[in-house]
Amino acid sequence: MSNHNNTFNAFIALGDFLKNFCGPTPTDSPAAKKLSQSIQLAGHKNGWFTKENVVFALKAWGDLLTNETLSAWLSNYDLTTKSDVKTVAIIMAGNIPLVGFHDFLAVLMTGNKVLIKLSANDNVLISFIANYLISIDKSFQERIELSKGQLKGFDGVIATGSNNTARYFEHYFGKGPNIIRKNKNSVAVLSGNETKEQLNALGEDIFRYYGLGCRSVSKFFVPDGYNFDIFFNAIYNYGSIVNQVKYANNYDYNKAVYLMSEFKLLDNGFLILKQDASYSSPIASLFYEFYTDKESLRLQLERDHEQLQCVVSDSFIKNEVAFGQTQLPSLTDYADGIDTVDFLLKI
Repeated sequence: MSNHNNTFNAFIALGDFLKNFCGPTPTDSPAAKKLSQSIQLAGHKNGWFTKENVVFALKAWGDLLTNETLSAWLSNYDLTTKSDVKTVAIIMAGNIPLVGFHDFLAVLMTGNKVLIKLSANDNVLISFIANYLISIDKSFQERIELSKGQLKGFDGVIATGSNNTARYFEHYFGKGPNIIRKNKNSVAVLSGNETKEQLNALGEDIFRYYGLGCRSVSKFFVPDGYNFDIFFNAIYNYGSIVNQVKYANNYDYNKAVYLMSEFKLLDNGFLILKQDASYSSPIASLFYEFYTDKESLRLQLERDHEQLQCVVSDSFIKNEVAFGQTQLPSLTDYADGIDTVDFLLKI
């Protein structure tokens, strides 16, 4: 139990540090300077990792790593049933900053050792956090391993990737305890009665992390005859996103491809709307589909739940996410709806 308490307190200290770092008057400590350097390096290695988005991710975790929030999360489980220490391999994705941190947290909070295979797209920030935890408590040196080679000597695996890599993961890791995650998308359902504030908040769900996350809204359903000008006017203040070179390149490329294919498009200069039945839209574009019958759409979304991470709506469907909240998941918002802690306690 003391080991659990030490881990618990270390993550609270990490949360305090992150909150201070992201606050209006951060402490000018050696650790803060190191984190600033890490943010800069992460941006050099991955052009999608702008300082704004990295700090957003750090602040979100700083707000979650509190005594109250961690206690409420862990109170759902009986951690005393876990007597032996297992080594859990985590194969992390790198699409958005710190996307693998929840798995990292869950493994350590359940008393296990973590063996991490970092994505080349996000190998700076998790490394900083691992070293920061070790600086708080040296026992983490024995419990955190960042692997650069082939993963060996683990008791369970959590792997996140695309549908293609999932087949590879299932081949290599399918025989032992595992969580293997595939592509997911998030959608929104509009009634046509949304306020300007709700639609503006939807812009956060669409544009945060440039739409690269599984919790990023990539499609929305709108009632037949919907006036898209209302939506475009509400998200006007996100227009500066097109000043990001990688986003702008994707916007130009996808628009050219669509126009050459003679697709009918709606466009406001930084976001392309295309009518499409698919859930997965390219960067800088948002698919839409009209609906006439709410119950039919509700049944469709329930039928396709394995393809969907979040449904943003207002009093439309069970477990919906409020406008503007997809990129602020709670500790119990498990990816793919699979309870990671429960999995870890049963290995």
